[in-house]
This record gives sequence, C-alpha cells and structure tokens, in this order.
Amino acid sequence: MSITNTNKMFLYARKSTDVEDKQALSIVAQITELREYAKREGIIILEELVEKQTAKIPGRPIFNSMIERIEAGEADGILAWHPDRLARNSVDGGKIIYLIDTGKIKYLKFPQFWFDATPQGKFMLTIAFGQSKYFVDSLSENTKRGLRQKVRNGIYPGIPPVGYLNDLLIKTIVLDKKRATIVKKAFELFATGNYRIMDIRDFLAKNGIVTRKGQEWKADRVTKQILTNPFYYGHFKYWGEIHEGKHTPIISKKLWDSVQEVWRKRSRSWKKPLVLKPYLGLFRCGQCGMMITAEFKEKFYKETNHHATYLYYRCTKKSKTVKCNQPFIRQEELDRQLSDNIASVSLRQDWADKMLDRLSVEEKNVAQSCHAFVEEKQAEIRSLNDKLQRLLDSYLDQDIERDSYLNKKAELLSKKKTLEEQILRFQQTQNVWLEPFKNWIVEAANAANTARGEDMEAKKVLAQKIFGSNLKLTDKIVCCGALNPWAALCAAPLTRDLVPRTGVEPVISGMKTQRPRPLDERGASNIPTKSDLAANYKIISIQPSKIYRFIKSLEFCGILQ
Repeated sequence: MSITNTNKMFLYARKSTDVEDKQALSIVAQITELREYAKREGIIILEELVEKQTAKIPGRPIFNSMIERIEAGEADGILAWHPDRLARNSVDGGKIIYLIDTGKIKYLKFPQFWFDATPQGKFMLTIAFGQSKYFVDSLSENTKRGLRQKVRNGIYPGIPPVGYLNDLLIKTIVLDKKRATIVKKAFELFATGNYRIMDIRDFLAKNGIVTRKGQEWKADRVTKQILTNPFYYGHFKYWGEIHEGKHTPIISKKLWDSVQEVWRKRSRSWKKPLVLKPYLGLFRCGQCGMMITAEFKEKFYKETNHHATYLYYRCTKKSKTVKCNQPFIRQEELDRQLSDNIASVSLRQDWADKMLDRLSVEEKNVAQSCHAFVEEKQAEIRSLNDKLQRLLDSYLDQDIERDSYLNKKAELLSKKKTLEEQILRFQQTQNVWLEPFKNWIVEAANAANTARGEDMEAKKVLAQKIFGSNLKLTDKIVCCGALNPWAALCAAPLTRDLVPRTGVEPVISGMKTQRPRPLDERGASNIPTKSDLAANYKIISIQPSKIYRFIKSLEFCGILQ
C-alpha cells in the first residue's frame, strides 16, 4: 500500500530509562534518522512524539495517547526506528496488530524493518514483537542471575543504607566516613536505654541525616533502616534471607545485639524522667530498713515576704513490724555527708601514679598466647560452616521448608558472627584484665573531685559502686560501709615514701619476713593488703595468675604490705 500526500503519520521515538539498551539509538539520533527517512519517502509527519520510559510493561502515557488519537482518526500510521521501540510486551504488541486488522493503522514504517499490511507482513511484525519481549525477559533473567551471584559473593546488590556509598569505579560498597560516625553514635546512644526513637531521629536530623526534602525521618524509618538493620554489623538481608557481606561493618555485633535487646524491651513509648530527686533509691532507713523517699516542702519567710522550696529525704515508714520515728534531713546536708564519705575512699594521687606506672610495665611485658582459645572458637566456626552447608543441601533436596531454612540459617550466621567477634576481641585484648584495673585506679583517684563537685547524679553512681546497698540513714547521719577494694582506701596515710625496686615478680623466699603495718588512731592497719586488692580482681574475674603476679609486683615495690 503506497502512501499518498494526504496520509499523515506520527513520528514516535522512545528510549528506556531503566535499561541501558545498547542496540537502540538515542532519542536525538532516532529523530534525525526518521526525519531523513520521512523526507526520502515523502511521509507527512503530523507530530513528533518522544517518550523516555521502558516498554517492558503496558502503561506508557504518550504511547497510549498516540493509540487513542489513531483510533480517533487523527493519523493513518506510525513512523518509528524499529518495532521494539513500539512494544516490548504482549499487550501493546497485540493492540497494534489488532488496529492493523481493523484498518485503524494503515501504515507502519521503519527504516530498518520491512512491513506491509499483508498476512506475511503481520506475521513478521508478530515475530519482531515476540523477539523484543524475549530480549527483555532474557535481560531481566540475566540481571537477576547477576544479582544473585553478587549476593553469593557477599556484595549487596542495591543502594546501601545511610553510612555507606556505592563506589562506581570499583563496583563495591564503601564507608561514608562522615555519616558512618554519626550512625555508630546513634547505635551507642540507643544501646544505653536512655533515648527514645524520637531522640535518635532528632540526633540524626541535627547531624544532617534527613529526607531529600530536608525533613526529619519518620520513627519507623529510623527503626527499620538503621536500628534493626543487620547491614551495619556486616550482614545484609536480601529477599528475606540473611547473607554475609564483605563490606566494612560500622558497629560490632555485640553493640547490635545490645540495641536489639533494648528495642525488644520497648513495648511502649518511653520518656526520660526529669531528675528532681537525685538520691532516690540510694538509702535505706537505719531503723526499720525501708527505703528513703523525698518530698518538697515550702517555707514562708516573713522577713523577706517570700516562699522557698526545699527537698527533704525521709523514711517511707512502710514497715508493718517496726514503728519508725526517724526525722527528715535536708538534701544539702545529705549531699554534704555523702560527699565526705566518698572523699574518704579517694585513692591518693601518688599511689595512683605509682600503680599506673607498674600497670604500664606489666602491659608491655605480659604476653600470653591465646592459641587454645582461638583454636576452640575456630573449631566451632568450622562446625557452623558444616551445619550451614548441610542445611543448604537439605533445603535444595526439599527436605525442609523455606521458612525453617531461613530461620535456621539466620540463627547459625548470627552465632558465627558472634564467634568471629569473640576471636577478634580476644586477640586484640590479650591483657584485657589491665583495663578494668586502670579504670578503677583512675576512678578512685578522681573520687575526691566527684565529691567536691555539684553533679549529684555522678555522686549517686559512684556511691553505688563504692558502698553498694550499705548506705543507710539514721538520725540524720549517713552510715555506710565501703566494699572491697574501696574499703582498703578508707584510712590511707597522708604521706608515704614509695621506693620502687627492680623486677616485676619478687623472690618468694624474700617475702617470708612480715613487716609491721602502720596503724591509724584507732589501732587499725591503714595500708591496703594483698587480699584487699585481690578482692577487686575477684570482682573483675579475669586471669587470677596475672592478678597474683601483679599484686606481688606492687608488694615488692613497697606499695602494698
């Protein structure tokens, strides 16, 4: 069928935006070629229509509008570069062939494809549409296969969460150093249990992590994309399945587990209480044993004609067997007495400096092998790998259901990650017992500063460490007994010459002669003993042999007797 000068056609050019189709020309190239072809063939172009959307599925707005206008009789046909520009799905392809059958479309012209409205022409057009659909389906399957292989290789096949970036040059996921620090801090804050989801959201917004419109994230987005996302400790979820990733973790598995534990305990919204009565829950009544509570009292001063509010602590008097008659005590007086008791167990600075020096020497010289521990954990990891392989084989043989497979795989991978972190942590901290002791020395030396300060919450925390549940209030007097090793510091002398001797471990035979211990005004010894300091290590529960050797070193230096 020849084209007359009265026949008009639409010029249709399309380029996919989601699939990089190397066989198709760009929009500009298509239009240029089609204009030249129309000029050679004497085709009248009614309108040039350009669409940037895939033809894989029906629903292209410009294409549908063109078909409706053809059905309305505005044009007699379509000019396109190739049939695959018109349709890559069976619905649109069938629609075009139906319109040809009904005579609505009289002409279809392609520079690289012959078509005529004959049975043979329609058959070849159907084959062209089928090939286009096969190409898209095959491309989709190849893409999915590539994604599955990336997952098997430990690479997340998509846009990573905040804190990571896609490096297009090396085709992998790298840390966004600036945001990774913010995300890690958000995990640490939530793990304390003192922050709500809203607080974490505000923290993220304050540090520039917001939506594209500059708005704060919603609470569920903070939870799903950050706080409960295993991506941050080295795993990732793809199609509901947990996989091991090769990207650098931002947080440890231990921190992630802590966050999940806090999250599980959050059954309802929580708000941090306003601290108005800082010493609540710290004292018991010395007479009846009930807890000490606090209440505000107002006092009117006639001289100045104003009211003043004071905070008093008193017994709750809830005992059914003891009639308690203990009086009130002002918070200022209670704070003063508690501060004095804390200051009484402050470690002398010269002792602290000497002990820290010896710890530094010990840290440099002590190096024990962790081969047995690592071997044991690696054996467990190998066992888990075998279980994972057997689990996969059972799933592939259809011996177990998919849900059971996914749950068990996630459980085994979690255990494996925990063991790997235990090995890494143990290798990095062979002298882990030194750090708690260092912290205790620094805290004990700083106890006097805390006692002199005005931070009552800090005093309460330190008092709980020093006195435990031994704090009692009797007749407006704070009665307390320090726990070990703090008890050894209660009556430390003001001065003492410390002359270090060489060597780390003393000769045992030279320790048989016991030197007299200085006494305080009550006749009690005021120098901490080996058992006093050993009590601290008992609390730490780490490597008794090292503790004994270190205490012997301090004794040999003259710090302990």
